[in-house]
Amino acid sequence: MDDILHTTVAAGVATTTLHRPQAMNALSRALRAALVAEFARLRDDAAVGVIILTGAGRAFCAGLDLKELGGETGAADDTESAVAGGDVVRAVETCGKPVIGAINGFAITGGFELALACDLLIAARGARFADTHARVGIMPGWGLSQKLSRTIGIYRAKELSLTGNYLGAEQAEAWGLVNRVVELDALLPTCQALATEMLSCEPEVLRAYKRVIDAGYAATFADGLTIEQAAARAHARTVTPAALAARRAGVQARGRAQTDR
Repeated sequence: MDDILHTTVAAGVATTTLHRPQAMNALSRALRAALVAEFARLRDDAAVGVIILTGAGRAFCAGLDLKELGGETGAADDTESAVAGGDVVRAVETCGKPVIGAINGFAITGGFELALACDLLIAARGARFADTHARVGIMPGWGLSQKLSRTIGIYRAKELSLTGNYLGAEQAEAWGLVNRVVELDALLPTCQALATEMLSCEPEVLRAYKRVIDAGYAATFADGLTIEQAAARAHARTVTPAALAARRAGVQARGRAQTDR
């Protein structure tokens, strides 16, 4: 795993890097298995509060390894399980901790789906997204057909998915796909700064808030409100007045510090 997936941990932030730069970080069987195992490990690592996911070289991820699927590099991968399994995306979505996607380059098809599994996306200026499922001749199975339209609107999603055209980082930002676009050398520092901001929140509430947002996103608005209210009531029973007063003071101090900048 060390050869194809690298993780470093510093000050509560894990940075996990897909490391098959010669193959544009394509998701081979080995890399898929390594990602699933690594996110399970990070989920259970008390020293990690936030995860940054990025790629080595000029790509974030080029999607499934089509050479492996086609048997060009050895025994052909099982196309049905590779396309429909979605274990990699589920591993990211269900790790329970905020995941920041640092999109350093191309995010194509399955790599686009992997990006959409993250909680927020920061893109380098040269990053590009593409959904080439229709051009390759496979159907998406990791959520792209549903998530993309909910993120950027159905007409824009159809334009991307039914043409296979590239979407540049700046247009992705204008369409609301990425949070912001930065220079490549500022990509990881920007993500690390955001991760540090998240770590300054109450850890239990941070994770619970992520769960509520995700659960409500997958439900109707009315059901989402019910999910939120249930979570709020359950958590309120655990909050003491003294703890709330201390946190309020901390929020006020932080607000003054930000205002004075």
